[in-house]
Amino acid sequence: MRSQASSKRATRIALVGCGYVADFYVGTILSHPELEIAAVTDKIPERAERLASYYSLPIYPSPKAVLDDRSIQIVVNLTDPDSHYAVSRECLESDKHVYSEKPLATTWDGCKSLVELAERRGLYLASAPCITLGETARTIARAIREGEIGQVLLAYAELDEGFLPGKPYKDWRSKSGSSWPWQNEFQVGCTLEHAAYQLSLLAAFFGPAESVTAFSSSLMPEHPAPDLSVASIRYVSGVVARLTCSILAPKNQRLTIVGDKGVLWTQRCWDYLSIVRIQHYGILSRITDRLPMLRDIPVIGGRRYPHAESRMDRRYRRTHAMDFARGIVEMANAVTDGRVSRLPARFCLHINELALAIHSSGENSGTYRVSSTFDPAELIVPD
Repeated sequence: MRSQASSKRATRIALVGCGYVADFYVGTILSHPELEIAAVTDKIPERAERLASYYSLPIYPSPKAVLDDRSIQIVVNLTDPDSHYAVSRECLESDKHVYSEKPLATTWDGCKSLVELAERRGLYLASAPCITLGETARTIARAIREGEIGQVLLAYAELDEGFLPGKPYKDWRSKSGSSWPWQNEFQVGCTLEHAAYQLSLLAAFFGPAESVTAFSSSLMPEHPAPDLSVASIRYVSGVVARLTCSILAPKNQRLTIVGDKGVLWTQRCWDYLSIVRIQHYGILSRITDRLPMLRDIPVIGGRRYPHAESRMDRRYRRTHAMDFARGIVEMANAVTDGRVSRLPARFCLHINELALAIHSSGENSGTYRVSSTFDPAELIVPD
């Protein structure tokens, strides 16, 4: 990776794409002094002007102006999913490191070519989510590593967002006033939009997946992409996971991990500080379920992020209790230190391959053999 001299100066970044999600990025980036938003830009000038005005940010007339500014080291790609590949490729070809919203691209070939391009040019590339860098993720990883629930056997991961068609989503606005992009959301589908949160956690805890057997379907005729998917994933480590993702079923973001000595779970995978609970099996198997031994694990660094109280609009604290900037900070630190990022491109590629396989599985698919892999050791964050 291309090393840059250490400096106390903040890393200059640019946001390309100023729609709905940009508010959540800006609101968290402003809590990280190691990042400086040097520019925002959008193909729709009004969106860029609205975001820039609300947060008092510098605005550039076009993505080309961003690429021509040699002081900008990282481009944060917040464009619509169909534009992710083209925008990220142009940035990499201009020698910019890229942090992209999910997915990296809407095709497997596109995802793979971006990673290969970044590696050839010695650049950093990553895609959201950065949930593996959160405190809850680190707490679960440590509990598994220390044998709190014995040998892990299986995991149940849920990402159901409630009955979205019945919500007033056409009226949703970000803090600066951008509309929620419901057309894009329904066109892309809930699996590509959301499954990466649970897939990232599962891969971080259990390593690379070797196969996926999945089912996806569009149950509402007005939804062009699947609004439900169910997948069984077998990991190289031997763990098996079941993942469900929908915008129809009652809201559920629980992750449950089953071991031969107990069960571990957290209720809200989107919350970086969600409580982690462990239930150890009783001595007598016949009363295990009636008399569980239950305790909470102190979350590593258990404090609420500054943005959750000050930068984040109250409406979004429960639904977006995430530090969207954590992955960008990790990339900036890796660039400055000349080290491997703890959100490496090959890991992001693996998660994107899984999401794409589940999304496109349809109703009559067989087992998909995963072709990508990653080094789990690269993800470890010191406790």
